[in-house]
Amino acid sequence: MSIPSMWKIIRSPSTHLSLGVLTLGGFMAGVVFWGAFNTGLEATNTEEFCISCHEMEANVYQELQETVHWSNNSGVRATCPDCHVPHNWTDKIARKMQASKEVFGKLFGTIDTREKFLDKRLELAQHEWQRFSANKSLECRNCHDYNSMNFDNMSEKAQVQMRRAAERDQSCLDCHKGIAHELPDMLEGVSEAFAQLEQGAAVSGFDTGKTYYSIRQLPIYEDPQLAVEAGQLNAATPVKVLEIDGDSLKVELSGWRRTKGFGRVINEDFGFNISSGHLSKAAAQNDQLVSGFERKEDDMTGLEWERINAVVWMRAGSLAESTEMIWDYAKETYQSSCSVCHTQPDENHFDANTWPGMFNGMLSFVNLDGDSQAVILKYLQKHSSDFSDDKH
Repeated sequence: MSIPSMWKIIRSPSTHLSLGVLTLGGFMAGVVFWGAFNTGLEATNTEEFCISCHEMEANVYQELQETVHWSNNSGVRATCPDCHVPHNWTDKIARKMQASKEVFGKLFGTIDTREKFLDKRLELAQHEWQRFSANKSLECRNCHDYNSMNFDNMSEKAQVQMRRAAERDQSCLDCHKGIAHELPDMLEGVSEAFAQLEQGAAVSGFDTGKTYYSIRQLPIYEDPQLAVEAGQLNAATPVKVLEIDGDSLKVELSGWRRTKGFGRVINEDFGFNISSGHLSKAAAQNDQLVSGFERKEDDMTGLEWERINAVVWMRAGSLAESTEMIWDYAKETYQSSCSVCHTQPDENHFDANTWPGMFNGMLSFVNLDGDSQAVILKYLQKHSSDFSDDKH
């Protein structure tokens, strides 16, 4: 079609208006619509809009004000949309569409009280963690970019972690969950899982001469009446049943202890700080309960170790025939709970004697009950580089 013909069509009248007027009107209407749409979009992309719902204002917004993202030496503040809405337009629209279901949560009062919010907090947090993992923490890296980091100005520990993260193009939230808001309470879920472990793994009948494994930390006693405490058995520790007296078991606990001091801590093997349990001061010095038959000096520390057998009593319960289910629980809990703040190192990344210090450093960032802590630490030590064919 020639240009004069096109202009003729544009100038030719429709029923009431020319096609040119309609086209121009449509263009202007499009501009107005786009302007109104974009203005409305940006209005929903402000901190004022985010905290207009009391669910956000009374909970996560209060927590944000206690963090470095709110107040810091540089004077740079991150607001709600800075962290929870992508900056580029297409991803922003996708995020807005995804978040539209939150309107239904508001209408139905899903988290309209503090109690409801806390009950649902873990689920809400996991949704965000998954989103950040999928997009490599896109929102964070609008400000924090690996290419702009001066690793030499970081501490030695931070350099190691950040260089490794940069090499992997790792998501920021793999290591920095909880940096702007409080972490969810995951103790209830862990406790329920541990209860299921104990219920599924514990045996009900025992045979003399057979070895069983403690599922949790268990008290041990000097007498079959279980009246005089002798200490505590650590989780996932093997004991050999010597005698059965009703609901009481006479068991043999073997291991090594340092001769310096009272020798109360029993370790699984020579030179390894893998705790099998500990004895009371009285029990540790009682020759009727503890017998030693070998001594060796540790070349690394110069300390003398003694190989011992401790014969004690315990309640007939919370013992498993193998460690298989115990390790399965420990592995799953380690991978889920200990990844709340960071990508956890592989089990064989450290040796058995290094793991206690590393694991204790993680405990301030996770919520685990004492039995779960004991089981996970024993799992990590027993699957460390000392016991792995595929050493780090």
